[in-house]
Amino acid sequence: KKDLDNWRKIWRLPSDKLELVFMVYCFMHFIVLSFCLFVFCQVFNDPIHGSIELHPLLIKIIDTPQFQRLRFIKQLGGVYFVYPGASHNRFEHSIGVGYLAGKLAEALRSRQPELKIDDRDVLCVQIAGLCHDLGHGPFSHLYDGMFLPKALEKKKEEMRKNGKFREMEKLEKLEKWKIRIDRRLQESKEQEAMPYKGRPKENSFLYEIVSNKKNGVDVDKFDYLARDSSYLGIKNNFDFRRFLQFARVCEVDGRKTICTRDKEEDHMYHLFYTRHHLHKRACQHRVSHIIQEMIAEAFLKADGHIQIEGSGGRMFTLSTANEDMEAYTKLTDNVFEEILKSSCSELKKAREILQNIISRKSYKFVDERKPKDPIEDWKPDYWLEKLLAQPLPDEEENNLKPEDFEILVIEMDYGMDDKDPIQHVHFYSKSELDVAKDPGFAQRIDDKSVEAAKKHFKQCTKHLFSCILILILSRLKKWNKDVRTRERERERERE
Repeated sequence: KKDLDNWRKIWRLPSDKLELVFMVYCFMHFIVLSFCLFVFCQVFNDPIHGSIELHPLLIKIIDTPQFQRLRFIKQLGGVYFVYPGASHNRFEHSIGVGYLAGKLAEALRSRQPELKIDDRDVLCVQIAGLCHDLGHGPFSHLYDGMFLPKALEKKKEEMRKNGKFREMEKLEKLEKWKIRIDRRLQESKEQEAMPYKGRPKENSFLYEIVSNKKNGVDVDKFDYLARDSSYLGIKNNFDFRRFLQFARVCEVDGRKTICTRDKEEDHMYHLFYTRHHLHKRACQHRVSHIIQEMIAEAFLKADGHIQIEGSGGRMFTLSTANEDMEAYTKLTDNVFEEILKSSCSELKKAREILQNIISRKSYKFVDERKPKDPIEDWKPDYWLEKLLAQPLPDEEENNLKPEDFEILVIEMDYGMDDKDPIQHVHFYSKSELDVAKDPGFAQRIDDKSVEAAKKHFKQCTKHLFSCILILILSRLKKWNKDVRTRERERERERE
């Protein structure tokens, strides 16, 4: 009525005509809104999460060349050559993380309105989840974890050969300073109560949703455990929906953090065990490592012979493309096919390595050892030199050279080196929803107290068990008696 009165004052029309105009306006408004929803909102049919509907702004981000590039980067890198089902890419994983980030933020908002999580917060968390993997290079961690360090060492070696000692010293100093700066930044972040910018201290828990630096419990892990397990055919015992159901924000040491119910402790162990199991079965599989080592070596031999155009028409190599965003956007797993199908003579050695991968002629596995010493003392270069210092049998016949060997150091843990990650996860109880229990509260009870509690429990329940046993025996006796009586009656009837 108020709207009609306002319209009557503005348009000065009779009531009957004004109502007709107002109805036409409402109908057209509905049509326009429906059209906007149809055009701007997009639904993704995801094999893990089902139908995913995302905000129009997220769709705009997804439609950029930088995000579409993730379609051509394998989630598990070279593992695809061992597990044929591992064909999924960073694209769908990033969409899944963005979706789960919104789900967790919405769950916290509906469960705890006092947190004052608004639509802007939810959208920002979704954007963070969507963009968290934009920096990955070809074959994901292979590029920055295996190829780039070798390319840097190769660059140093070339400087030594060419007598560029000053440039080499500058490069080494820059590396040392980078390590120091990274360490200082990490220490300062750990000391600060709120190391992140953009939100007040009260909203610090929002930074734990996508990438949780405290304990590793985040939606990134939720998605890749579910997705990788599904495509690899490995059982996943962790259900992230239970975490979404029981997640709450509690205050810990003056800072708000995401907690879960105390009864979910065993379920949280499944999260870290599944991660460990995936790494052991697939990501750290010895053949997967061998193939990724071969791909990295092929890239190293092709580096300098593949030119990628960047901003301003400048040309970059495989190892320098990450210095220019335009060039890096063009760098995907397709470089594998580019080398393989190239007829360039400079790429012959790299092409032969990749052809060996395709034809299943991979490097041979020699042996493995589990070190007794801490992993910090296990440097691949040191052990390679030690291995080559030993005389080889029939050395004149086999013609083995240092470059014929490759030693890989594989670290297997539960996500936090030698620490128990559950010790860094906080829980709350049903009786105290807003009070976080100290991590590891159950593990700190001494052995004597546990033994005393066991004896007390046995004494208290001994009579109870005997009563149950007597009750069961009495029921069995009665049942046997009834059976015998029925059998006698049947025999009499027959006679």
